[in-house]
Amino acid sequence: MKSSSAINEYLKEQASLDLLRFITCGSVDDGKSTLIGRMLYESQMIFDDQVASLKNDSKKHGTQGEDIDFALLVDGLSAEREQGITIDVAYRFFSSSKRKFIVADTPGHEQYTRNMATGASTADLAILLIDARHGIMTQTKRHSFIVSLLGIKNVVLAINKMDLVNYDEKVFRKIEKEYKNFSQKLKFLNIQSIPISALKGDNIYQQSKSMKWFKEKTLFHFLETVKIKPQNSSNFVLPVQQVNRPHLNFRGYSGTIASGDIKVGEEIMTIPSQQKAKIKEVYIGDKSIKSASFRDSVTLTLNKEIDISRGDVLCKKDSLVETADQFNVNMIWMAEEKCFPGRSYIAKTHNSSTGIKILGIKKLYNVNTLEHQPSKELQLNDVAEVTISLNKSIPYVNYQDNKFLGSMILIDPLTNQTIGVGMINFALRRAQNIHLQSLSINKELREKMNGHKGQVLWLTGLSGSGKSTIANALEKELYAEGKKTYILDGDNVRHGLNKDLGFTDKDRVENIRRVAEVARLMCDAGLIVITAFISPFRSEREMARSLFKKDEFKEIFISTPLKIAEKRDPKGLYEKARKGKIPNFTGIDSPYEKPSQPEIEIDTSKSTITESVKKIIKIIS
Repeated sequence: MKSSSAINEYLKEQASLDLLRFITCGSVDDGKSTLIGRMLYESQMIFDDQVASLKNDSKKHGTQGEDIDFALLVDGLSAEREQGITIDVAYRFFSSSKRKFIVADTPGHEQYTRNMATGASTADLAILLIDARHGIMTQTKRHSFIVSLLGIKNVVLAINKMDLVNYDEKVFRKIEKEYKNFSQKLKFLNIQSIPISALKGDNIYQQSKSMKWFKEKTLFHFLETVKIKPQNSSNFVLPVQQVNRPHLNFRGYSGTIASGDIKVGEEIMTIPSQQKAKIKEVYIGDKSIKSASFRDSVTLTLNKEIDISRGDVLCKKDSLVETADQFNVNMIWMAEEKCFPGRSYIAKTHNSSTGIKILGIKKLYNVNTLEHQPSKELQLNDVAEVTISLNKSIPYVNYQDNKFLGSMILIDPLTNQTIGVGMINFALRRAQNIHLQSLSINKELREKMNGHKGQVLWLTGLSGSGKSTIANALEKELYAEGKKTYILDGDNVRHGLNKDLGFTDKDRVENIRRVAEVARLMCDAGLIVITAFISPFRSEREMARSLFKKDEFKEIFISTPLKIAEKRDPKGLYEKARKGKIPNFTGIDSPYEKPSQPEIEIDTSKSTITESVKKIIKIIS
């Protein structure tokens, strides 16, 4: 047993070592988990009881007969062991006398591409495995493209299972040449090719006796010595995560330094307010220090009080940080549900959240050829260049210069699930050239003249449920009371403003987006706006709600059952839809998503038009 002094000395040595984060990726069954298991085993980073357990598990779940199945060290989920595949991202730590390592083992199956992208987002290097028997596969190309897109510059092309091709150098050289030809369009700085057998241990730690023709570094030796240029500029940038107020006499600004370094006494400014101050103190934990650098988690105090909030950025005056609310981004779509231009989500950027709208899809990347193709929608695992609009301006740096300030995740506001990741290429010129004009006559003055508040009464329900009839009767009643009103009706709008739109999901999304924006302008004019639209998708109705203050938007669900609406069929549409003459008809072959928490629910098979109008008038503020 080592003495306490020896242990302390070892811990000091480990703390001083450089850390390399890397990812293993590639196609299914290329041997990623086996490789990591082999590295953990041979680096002696597992205990004796773990080895014993591994041997027992290898007999139960393994694929190597009586031999150890090293993949089981990493495949922790029972589903992974049963299927012999990796599903989730598995992170493992190990070290040598020269370096510390954190490795992410990521899935090879296409449906888990989103997990692979998660693992690659924090990596400095990628080990791309290729089965020597099969060569370059579709997933090899997909993962290579995503690795490049996420800013990884160094790649190890580990051509595995050389033992199954009799350690043939010609096989290795052929795959190496094909991959380097393919990757010329990618942004890699260095590609190191190494022939290995993860199962047998060839060229992992020791030079392979079966491949004497390969004279370069083993995989582990390469990982120990490869020089990684940190994605860190000299420009100090700190996204503020928290305003730290433990007591009245202390105000600090906490976060992780995204680039550069900072010293006591240096001048900084805030983005977006551009106020200036000097650093009074720098803390890591409760320890006061003179300076801090890239990736340090710090708390800074300033020599004067200025307005700083979570999501703001502290930087030096020569920083590259700018602000904008519209961007060109590369996006990886991670959801089963399709993405259409016009649809709204939530974007989380460094330490801030805001609404986001997909303005358009510029091009879809073909991962096999790296060529571009047009698209009107994004499906699961699609990689595309898109334009987006945020609800507010954010501090940013393009992704290639700073991963922290150049990246974002997209969140579904209804399910709270992560559905996409974006990497900022640049701000759109219109985002910087167009500014809101301050007007003398504002909404409050218009409402005062009208004698009531501007608001939106959003009627939603199936065709034939009674929306337009109720809207018409409601406006007559409000008009009689002297209220300023306007009806936006589904059919009427499609005769003009939305004449160019059809009834596909994409067009329905755009239809509601336009109507919501028009309703917002009318509400700003102080009018009571009544909308009568099927508006079948919950996400679009929530998007519309997000444009207004809490008391300005009332969702009214006309919940008349389908059989009643179809029986009425005032326009003969259901009959045509049943015969297949009208495709994408809501309630027949296109879904209607019921509101989860409407302000009012009205079933016109149970309530008269007069009763329905009275219910709505009661909630008008």
